[in-house]
Amino acid sequence: MKRLLAAAGLFLAAHIAHASDDVAGSKDHPLLTRYPDSRISDYEKNYNAVSIITGKAANGSPQTQSIEGQATVIRYFYNSAEKQPSPLQLMRNYQNAIKAIEGTVVYERLPAGSDGGETTLKVNANGKDIWVKVVPDIFSAPTQSYVLSVVEVEAMAQVISANAMLDALNKDGFIALYINFDTGKSVLKIDGEATVMEIAAMLKGSPNLKVSIEGHTDNVGTAASNLTLSNARAKAVMDAIVKGGIASNRLSSKGLGQTAPIADNRSDEGKAKNRRVELVKQK
Repeated sequence: MKRLLAAAGLFLAAHIAHASDDVAGSKDHPLLTRYPDSRISDYEKNYNAVSIITGKAANGSPQTQSIEGQATVIRYFYNSAEKQPSPLQLMRNYQNAIKAIEGTVVYERLPAGSDGGETTLKVNANGKDIWVKVVPDIFSAPTQSYVLSVVEVEAMAQVISANAMLDALNKDGFIALYINFDTGKSVLKIDGEATVMEIAAMLKGSPNLKVSIEGHTDNVGTAASNLTLSNARAKAVMDAIVKGGIASNRLSSKGLGQTAPIADNRSDEGKAKNRRVELVKQK
C-alpha cells in the first residue's frame, strides 16, 4: 500500500529527513505519512477505542462514535515556524491524500479563531475499514503541532478458556471466536495461537468431542474471494489444532464466506463481528 501525503496538490515521498528526531519506538503509519519537516513527539499504538466525529445530526451538531480497532495516535511537531502549514492547509493535504487512495472525507470543521479545526477521513484498504482523524493544534508556540489518529477496525482477539468453550458447545452447539488474521491472509497471528491452544486443551479434556471449524467473513470484496479466504482461514485453524496434538479425524473445516452474517454489514462494528471463526459441535 502506498504511503501518500498531498501537499499543494503534489504527492510527496514518505522518506523523512527528521526521523532521527522522533521519540524512541515511533514511526509513521504505513497508510499516511507526516507533513514534511516535522517530527514525532508522542506515539501510541495498541487496540483501543478512539472518539471520532462520523457525521452530523439533523440539527447540524456533530455525531461522535467510539471506533474500536488497532489504533495509532501520533503527535507531530513542526521543526520550523516559518515552514509550518496553516491548519487548513494541513487538513486539505490529508483530505487530498485519502481521496487519492479512493477514500472519502466524512467530516470537516474548518479552522476559526482559536479553533484549529478537525477532519475525519475513511478508506477501505484490503478489505478493512480505516478511520483517520486529523486535529491541528494552534496553541503550541512558536511551532505548532497536530495529532493524526488512524484506527483499523477489527474485533479484539479474545482468548476464551477451554472450559468456557466447552460450556458454550454443550449449551448452544457452537461458539464464535474472533481470531485475527492479517487482512486478506490466512496465516495465524501470535494472538490467535493462544486461542488455538485453548481449543486443543478442550479437545484433550473431552476425547469423544468432534468439532467443525467454520470460517466467516464480512461482505467486503467478492463473494468468491471471501469464500476462498474463509476456507483457508478455517483450515489454518484446523491445522494448528492438529499440531497441538489433536487427531485430524476429530476435526473438519469449511468456509462460508459472507453467507452467514450475525450482524449488519453496513456498520464497521457489524463487519468486525462477522469476521469470525466458529466451532460447531459434531454428533
